[in-house]
Amino acid sequence: MRFPKKLHQKITQRVAQNSLRTLGKENSLIDFSSNDYLGFAKSESLFDKTHQYLIDNNIKINGATGSRLLSGNHKLYTTVEKQLAELHNSETALVFNSGYDANIGFFASVPQRGDIILYDEFIHASIRDGIQLSNAKSFKFKHNDLIHLEELLNRVQHKDSEIYVVTESVFSMDGDSPDLAAMSQIIKKHSNVHFVIDEAHALGVFDFGLIQKLQLENDIFARIVTFGKGLGCHGASILGNEQLQQYLVNFARSFIYTTGLSPHALATVKIAYDELSISNSKEKLQQNIQHFVSDSNRLQLNFIKSNSAIHCCIISGNERVKKIALLLQQNGFDVKPILSPTVPQNQERLRFCLHSYNSKEEITNVLENLATFV
Repeated sequence: MRFPKKLHQKITQRVAQNSLRTLGKENSLIDFSSNDYLGFAKSESLFDKTHQYLIDNNIKINGATGSRLLSGNHKLYTTVEKQLAELHNSETALVFNSGYDANIGFFASVPQRGDIILYDEFIHASIRDGIQLSNAKSFKFKHNDLIHLEELLNRVQHKDSEIYVVTESVFSMDGDSPDLAAMSQIIKKHSNVHFVIDEAHALGVFDFGLIQKLQLENDIFARIVTFGKGLGCHGASILGNEQLQQYLVNFARSFIYTTGLSPHALATVKIAYDELSISNSKEKLQQNIQHFVSDSNRLQLNFIKSNSAIHCCIISGNERVKKIALLLQQNGFDVKPILSPTVPQNQERLRFCLHSYNSKEEITNVLENLATFV
């Protein structure tokens, strides 16, 4: 069958740039690449508790059977959304099938024609895609730059416009965080500005997210929390007030026009949140983060400053960063290169994800190996 010429040219260009993506394979290397920060995805105990919860509550169906507005709104949705709202100190929680679906649904439907979206230049691709589907105008501000944000806010003010400022509490490609408290103070100066936070890489790493750690819940219009990182399962939720929930149920297309999550998926979310409240994995992870930062400083490695589970070493050039990643993999460490165009040219990097189950010896060994290659 003939393949379209333009598509072939795009693939050929990726090959020439040494940036062609391929699907990963399961391996037995020491894990420094997955988002399973607390080890919940691999937890047999969590798996067994989820199964037992379904048996105990006589929930023995495999799928939701339809969208939530038709036949798919089974009783576990009510249980889980109530639990999420209580644990996250939110008026409501609305579960989406994934973080991508949540961001697409929110940004494609909430900001209206004539409104303004101001977003951090390093914002996640799912938010960018949602913004592209929106009828609102959008402008980016320099990464974590509060002065530039305030300049833009003062420039775009208009009495008929609602303004949405969006950032991440932990950035997925840098592992750093904005000054959320200071951003909140800037935003509160304006009556028509709404603060939106993606907490995908903060949930679990910082208990129930950085917003709650900083006690900023009441300053945030919408929080997006995802379950596929620190909680080791699947799905996402948008946290906000009752009016926002009602609006999304009526207008967020990625919520309306899709089959709901299965009871098993939601039971796993419930049990993961139960585990998060009692597990000591968070403390083990924080100890490993501190050890990683201390050792990388000792070895004078070029890491972006981060207190999260994500730590990135800048190594310019797709070919060079892929070569060093391969050397680490050959030495037993699963470390992945992040290539342009995923990140800007000359900002290619090795991305280290830390976990509660990594040992301090493993952390020291991988960093000492890295020091010999860069």
